[in-house]
Amino acid sequence: MQLDNVRAVVTGGVSGLGLAVARHLAAHGGKVALLDVNDDKGAAAVAELGQDKARYFRTDVTSEDGVTASLAAAREFLGGLNTVVNCAGILGAGRVLGKEGPMPLSQFQTTVMVNLVGSFNVAKAAAALMQHNAPGEDGERGVIVNTASVAAYEGQIGQAAYSASKGGVVGMTLPMARELARFGIRVMTVAPGVFWTPMVDGMPESVQQSLAASIPFPSRLGRPEEFADLVAYILQNRYLNGETIRLDGATRLAPK
Repeated sequence: MQLDNVRAVVTGGVSGLGLAVARHLAAHGGKVALLDVNDDKGAAAVAELGQDKARYFRTDVTSEDGVTASLAAAREFLGGLNTVVNCAGILGAGRVLGKEGPMPLSQFQTTVMVNLVGSFNVAKAAAALMQHNAPGEDGERGVIVNTASVAAYEGQIGQAAYSASKGGVVGMTLPMARELARFGIRVMTVAPGVFWTPMVDGMPESVQQSLAASIPFPSRLGRPEEFADLVAYILQNRYLNGETIRLDGATRLAPK
């Protein structure tokens, strides 16, 4: 897929990794629909990218009807839909047995709902629309890129809910790719390490430096632009399908 032909929905698209992807695609001639729940940041992102290139749709990714409606509206604005990049997510940090007792089940459920169920919800609704696209080279009709985390593989203490949710994203990548292959829809996942995002910006500088020092090479936090570069490459290389790519500077998370 050529980037100037990309008509993309980006969830979590008004900040962090999602906004970096939107910027990259818009800069290379694509159009983007930003699905998120922050109206102020949504307006700012559209103002930055340009109203001819981007539009914001307030969307709760856990709502089946809401996602269906947003994708239909997004496709109309975009003039088609051939790409989805799922970046919406929450940390959901908390110990299974904390100082105040066991983790409330609602906290675990919310984390899984947003990170895993939300990704599936958007992916399946997008695939339902993409299957009707005219086939391109190799019969390709669309690409879905999900975002997991290295925590899917070596989650830290306090990440039971988060790791479970991201592990689920990794786990559904291959079976979804196999199923959607007959429609010409590819499914890929990126598992980023520790990246500069609004969540990291709020951490003390000493914590940021400690995180950077733990990364073998390069010994720094990942840049959102590097995540966006990888997503763009995935879109352009049709032989990438059904796989999760770690983007982490060779880091492996310690227990805590």
